[in-house]
Order: sequence, then C-alpha cells, then structure tokens
Amino acid sequence: MKTPSRLTLLVAALALGGCAVGPDYKRPAADLPVTWTLEQPWRTGAPADAADKGDWWKAFGDAQLDDLERKAMGDSPTLAIAAARLAQARATVTAQSAGLFPSLSLQSRDQRFRISANRPLANYAVPNQTTVQNDFPLSLGASYEVDLAGRVSRSIEGAKASAEQSAADLANTRLVVSAELASDWYSLVTLDASLDVLDHSIALQRRALDFVNQRHDLGAGTGLEVAQQQALLDNTLTQVDVQKRQRAQFEHAIATLVGTPAPAFSLPPVRRDLQPPPIPVGVPSDLLQRRPDVASAERAMAAANAQIGVATAAFYPGIFLQPSIGDESNALSSLFNAPSLIWSVGVSATQTLFDAGRTRANVDFAKAGYDVSVATYRRTVLAAMQEVEDGITGVASLDRATRQAKVAVASAQRVLDMSNARYEGGVATYLDVITAQQSLLSAQLQAAQLAGQRQIVATALVKALGGGWDGKLD
Repeated sequence: MKTPSRLTLLVAALALGGCAVGPDYKRPAADLPVTWTLEQPWRTGAPADAADKGDWWKAFGDAQLDDLERKAMGDSPTLAIAAARLAQARATVTAQSAGLFPSLSLQSRDQRFRISANRPLANYAVPNQTTVQNDFPLSLGASYEVDLAGRVSRSIEGAKASAEQSAADLANTRLVVSAELASDWYSLVTLDASLDVLDHSIALQRRALDFVNQRHDLGAGTGLEVAQQQALLDNTLTQVDVQKRQRAQFEHAIATLVGTPAPAFSLPPVRRDLQPPPIPVGVPSDLLQRRPDVASAERAMAAANAQIGVATAAFYPGIFLQPSIGDESNALSSLFNAPSLIWSVGVSATQTLFDAGRTRANVDFAKAGYDVSVATYRRTVLAAMQEVEDGITGVASLDRATRQAKVAVASAQRVLDMSNARYEGGVATYLDVITAQQSLLSAQLQAAQLAGQRQIVATALVKALGGGWDGKLD
C-alpha cells in the first residue's frame, strides 16, 4: 500500500499546482467627473483611445520643431534609459516564466582517488583496506518545482505587469521629453520675438536720441530731455542682455534633450507667427486610456497585487521533483554498459514551521505596498485631471489676453504718434514722448510673451491629454 499512497500524494500535489493564493487583481474604480469645465471656443472631442498617440507636435506645423523632436526621439539619453529598463523588465518576464518548466543539468565528476585504510569501519567483521580507483560518473538531472500555492504563477503575473508598467513608463518618458522640448522651443521662440521687439525699440529710441540731441544743439531742447532719452535707451539695452542670457539657457536645454553637447549646439534667431492648433479635449474618462503615466500607475497596482500572492505562498510547502539518470563506472571503456546505469526518482518538500513571524511580516509588507500603489494611482489620476483643467482654462484665458494685447499695442502706437506730434508742435513736454515709448515697448513685449505662452500652454495641454490622436489634433 505504500507505493500507491505515495503516488496518490504526488498526483494530488501536481493537481494543486497552479492554485494561486493571494487576491486576484481588480482595478479600483477612479472617481472621474462626467465632463470638463469648458467655455467657448472649446468643444468636447471624440478621440480614438486605441489609436497611436503619434508625433503630436506635427499638429503645430513647425518644421524646425519637427526636426528637433526627431533628433530627441532618436538620441535622447533619457529615452535610452527608459528603453533599457523596458528590456530589463521583459527579460525578467522570461526568467520568471522559466519556472513553469523543469530545469535540466548534465553533471560529470571524473576523478581518481585513494581511500584510507584507517577510516571508520562500516562492518566490524570486514577490515578496511586502502584502495586506489577511478570514478567516471555522468548523469542527467532534472528539477521541477510544483507550483502548489501559485508562487511561480504569481511571480510571472507580477513580472508581466511590471513589464507593461515599463512600457507605459517608456511611452510617458517619450511624451515628457517631447513636451519639454516643445515647451523649451517655444520659450526660445518667444524670447526671439521679444528680442525682435527690443531691437526695433532700440532703433526707434536711437533715432529719438539723435532728434533730441539735435534740438539740444540748436537750443530748442534741454539737457534733461537728452538724459531721459539716454536712460530709456540704456534700460532697453539692459533688457536685451538679460533676455539673451535666458535664450542661451533654453538653447542649452534643447541641446541636452536632443542628445547634443551644449557647446556644440546653436540655433539661429527664429521668427514665427505663433498660432496653436485646435485641441479636442475628449472626456475625463479618456485619461485612463490615454495617459501613459496613469497606465503605469495602474500596472504598478497589478504588480503589487501579485506580490501579495508571492508572499502568501511562503505559508505553503515547497515541493520539488528531482529525477536523474546516468552512468557510473571505474573505467571509461565500460561507462555506457548496461551495468553502469544509475537512476533516481525523488520528491523533496520543505515546510517552514517557525520563522518568528517573518512570513507574516512579508505578507503585511506586500499588502502595504499594494495600498501605496492604489494611493499613487489615485494621486496620478487627480494630478492628470488638474493638468487638463489648468490647460483648458489657461489656453482660453491666454487666447482672450492675446487678442486684447494686440489692441493694446495699436492703442500704444497711437499714443506715441500723438505724443511725438504734440512735442514737435511745442504743446507737450518730451516726458510725454518717453512715457509713450515705454508704454509701447511694454505692450509689444507683453503681446510677444502672451503669444509664446499660449503655445507653451497648448503643448502642456496636449501632454496632459496624453498626446495627439493619429499624429493630429483636429
């Protein structure tokens, strides 16, 4: 009866294999509003969530930005790091999946040895003798863990979730790098527009300085007027130096993003008519599918959930099947003869009886890790909704402000023309002209900065929405 009983136990162990302990994963529900807070000219779009997020920046119609983005996607070290981590995660899946199959090993231990005559006796009736002999064993062994509590299956489940998380992290890194590059690019373009305004203002102020100098030389103007115009020109020249320094910083940041040493990278002054593309915002639930950082946080929950099962499996015995077959002989010529055949069939089992609460603590640790991942997922979703709402309100507000800034520039230009005419007619002081010049410069700089900010906020909104749809936004 012993043999059938052992076989019955072995079959039962194999049947239990794959019955994974620990909770099955279910994604927690996210508290999402039905729609965004929209105002004109916004509309709710209907993006295809399964579509490729694509090269979203092409919707901005900027060939120079397209070229920079292409370089960044190919040469960015940040993206290379994320891609390497994905490769590591996929290799981990392969390593964990190997646990579903037995491992095979071929062993050989060729030796010649001498046995001591003074060794302890194995039989009092037979004295020990010294012998010198050869031993040529050759065996093929196998080892297979019976997945009794699902430790292997849960490990594979967690590894797959981690690999999917790494894939989402790579997609998110690509989105972050491309959005940061676009933001830096439009910051640089904005500074070039501001420098262009300053250059025109400097030319105007130099002509005005020549004019008041001539009036002063003729006795029709005062030294105060000359000093005031000179002070205005000096202040404008100072602004040029400040903005050139800021431009250099953005240029260096772009160089790093595209994988080029900053000293070897330069961008000529850029002139652009900035106009962001229309952006369909979809509905809040789209974020769960479109945002790669949300997908990464969700996959992290799945991986953490699987770790609970791995930790819980330690409460159950570990069972290993370890058969082997081979040959052993004292001469190589007879190694493969029938009498040299050796084999063994064995089952080993290990059950922890006492570990001072270590296994329970590991389970508690895994459960706490899952709670952390759930909170992280919720925080990521909330941050995503905040970023989209900020982008929606920001684009709408900046659109109105940009239109008003253009009106302000036109009004300031009329004031300057009137001030010049009144001064030349002798009915106003030159302080009125200085004030009008300052107002026009401020209005022009504000208009240039608002136009650039509108582009930057638009890129941030596209990033917040998870990228473009089929490479287009309209």
